[in-house]
Amino acid sequence: MNTTFQGSKDYVASEELMRSVNIAIALQKPLLIKGEPGTGKTMLAEAISAALGKKLIIWNIKSTTKAQDGLYVYDVVQRLYDSQFGNEGVDDIEKYVKLGKLGEAFSADEQVILLIDEIDKADLEFPNDLLWELDKMEFYIPETKQTVKAKQRPIVIITSNAEKELPDAFLRRCIFHYIEFPDEQQMKEIIHVHHKDVEENLLDQVLETFYWIRDLYNIQKKPSTSEVIDWIQALVLGGIDPDRIKAKVPFAGVLLKKNEDIDTMRRYLK
Repeated sequence: MNTTFQGSKDYVASEELMRSVNIAIALQKPLLIKGEPGTGKTMLAEAISAALGKKLIIWNIKSTTKAQDGLYVYDVVQRLYDSQFGNEGVDDIEKYVKLGKLGEAFSADEQVILLIDEIDKADLEFPNDLLWELDKMEFYIPETKQTVKAKQRPIVIITSNAEKELPDAFLRRCIFHYIEFPDEQQMKEIIHVHHKDVEENLLDQVLETFYWIRDLYNIQKKPSTSEVIDWIQALVLGGIDPDRIKAKVPFAGVLLKKNEDIDTMRRYLK
């Protein structure tokens, strides 16, 4: 089994990113990944899981997510319901405790990859509330008087879209890497992973137009990697002549998701 990350056949990673992953694994620290949408932050954890042959556990963070949700949930309502209807085993509190994603990662017999996805969606206290657990790799369940301690320290990948500043105390405990938006050559490699047989002239015209749009002044939501991949598929399915791509930008709604951005682009096409 691989012990170092060297990318995967489905994920194009820079040398610097691969080094950051392996340093985080060696130092047993969470790897905090930032970058604009579409740079492959979430897919990185999937690639590490595939490359190292380890199970991936994903904790998707929402605005309502609390740190406690990742540890465990005690279903006191179900226990009360069972006691009212005389169900057996109501005194077995452990039966009503369900581990969260962090708890699952800690209790796994083999080392897993734990992805804490979009941590900046939660409130400002959320990262601080996880400091002890991520440091010590354990937490206490008072209802059952048990301590859940990691059998194998998970490889923790944390993604952020930089919507909120993360606390300094949290940042100190992480290895940090910012994924730069791919240049044209790297983007070609990424596209070839998804469209192995794409015609080179079509690809050249697509990328020239794509980066031209991204560089336009006043574009509010720049098209991302996933959108250019979808755009190529739309162009192929639509049988579009590659020489018309830059002049007409067919299926612009696949690339640009705001009316204002489409209007801005069309002004430059005139």
